[in-house]
Amino acid sequence: MRKAFFVVCSALIALASPAIAQPLERGEFAGSVNLGADFPVGGDVHGGAISPIADLGPLNPALAGVAAELRIQSRSFDDIYGEGTAFGLEGAYGLGSNRELFVAVGRTQADEARVQVGGAFVPALSATLPVFGQFGEFTSTSVEAGLRQYFGGEGALQPYVAGRVGAAFTDEIRATFTIPDAAIAINNVAFYDDSTTFVIGADIGVSYAVTERFSIGAETGVRYTTGLEDNDSAIGGLGLARINDEGERLSIPVLVRARIAF
Repeated sequence: MRKAFFVVCSALIALASPAIAQPLERGEFAGSVNLGADFPVGGDVHGGAISPIADLGPLNPALAGVAAELRIQSRSFDDIYGEGTAFGLEGAYGLGSNRELFVAVGRTQADEARVQVGGAFVPALSATLPVFGQFGEFTSTSVEAGLRQYFGGEGALQPYVAGRVGAAFTDEIRATFTIPDAAIAINNVAFYDDSTTFVIGADIGVSYAVTERFSIGAETGVRYTTGLEDNDSAIGGLGLARINDEGERLSIPVLVRARIAF
C-alpha cells in the first residue's frame, strides 16, 4: 500500500503542469491523508538489570537447586521493532499570512519481534545461557494539534515548518521470555499496560500544487513520546521490576501526503 501511494504521487508530479496554489486563506479548510514510515532513533523498550536467582526449580523442576544470575541488557525500540508503518488523517484551518492550524490523527504500527535480551549465568555449568524475549506488536494511536507556517511565496512549491503537541494511546505490550538451553519459558506475560502518553514534535516539509485545490507533499521531522505504563506482575518476582521503567520513544517519521482544500 505504501509503495502504491508513492507511485501515484510521483506520477501526479510528473504529469501535472504547475498550478499556482497558495496555502490556505483565512477561513479556508483542507483535509489530507498521509502514509509513510516511522524510524525510532532513541528510547528503550527495556533497561538492563542483574538479578540472582537462588533456585531455578520453580521455572523448570529438572533444575531444582540450581542457581543462576540473570544478566539482562537494555534494548532500544530500534533493536526490537525497527521501522514502523505510519498513516493518518489531518484537518487544517487557514489563519492567513501563510499560516494554518491543524488537527491530526495518526497510527503507528510495528510487527512483533524476537531478540536476545541477555544471558543467564549458571555457576554450576560455568556458562552463560542466552535469554530471549519476544515482544508483541507495537501499536499507537495519536491525536495532535499544531501550527504550520509556509514560506513559498507565489510558486506551486511551498516549503513549510510546523510544531505539534498531543497525546498517544499505546496498546498493551506482552512478552515471552525464554532460556532455550534450560527449557525455561515465561509465556505471554504483561510487560506494558495500555498507556496514555504525551507527544511533542516538529516537522519540515514541502507541498506541491497539482491543481489549485489538490496538492501532494513530503514531510519529515521528529517526535518525542513520554514513557509507557509498566506492568511488573510477572517479572517483579524475578528481580526485574525496573527493566520496564522505560518506554520513552524518539522517532523520525517520513511521510507523503495528499491534500484537498475546500
